Amino acid sequence: MSENLKIQEINGKEMIYDPVRKKYVALTPEEWVRQQFLNYLLCEKKYPASLIAIERQLKVGSLSKRFDILIYKNAAPWMLVECKSESIIMNQQTLNQILAYQSSLKVKYLTITNGPVFHCFDIDLHSWSNELPDF
Repeated sequence: MSENLKIQEINGKEMIYDPVRKKYVALTPEEWVRQQFLNYLLCEKKYPASLIAIERQLKVGSLSKRFDILIYKNAAPWMLVECKSESIIMNQQTLNQILAYQSSLKVKYLTITNGPVFHCFDIDLHSWSNELPDF
């Protein structure tokens, strides 16, 4: 999966190419997970890049937050993905974070990942899965 990822050193910093934002961004542990998952969405699941937003700001109550990945379908937010670095164990805190974003976005699917593991929650069915829905 990671063979499609472009990494290079720019001004002494390791950078990774984001095909959605169409630019190189700093290669942090969380960015590595985000780019691997994005690669999976684009190459394996064939989600359209034009309907994916990366690290955009949103209001959660009175706070400004940034989501990791948001996929749109029929012009509405459809799936939210929260990425954590591989060293982070997904727990109640991770779930609380994505649920706070959900209060503003109202998506059908919530997905959390730390790279090797991801879980997708179907809001309508109230069920978790280790599979993503087809677009």
